[in-house]
Amino acid sequence: MVVPREKVVSALETVVDPEMGINIVDLGLIYEITSEEGQITVEMTLTTPRCPLAGMIAAEAEQAVRTIAGREDRVEVVVVWDPPWTPDRMSDEARRQFG
Repeated sequence: MVVPREKVVSALETVVDPEMGINIVDLGLIYEITSEEGQITVEMTLTTPRCPLAGMIAAEAEQAVRTIAGREDRVEVVVVWDPPWTPDRMSDEARRQFG
């Protein structure tokens, strides 16, 4: 099943970076979403390569996508560091929350 991008984004919006208190979509941590028959891939980053919660946040992102994927769909979350994250990637809403 091909899951619409908007549905994947909505699922990812439920994942909150615990240090920032803002969801990973509004933080600008999601770089790419690919949904094809039988496969959903999310490329994401974190605010810093030294993030102690990297594994947890990536696992939560994967679990969130699994909630909207079909039973046979594979879900893969890939953490990338290039390009590095900057606050410029944050949504206007995140900027307001962050101050």
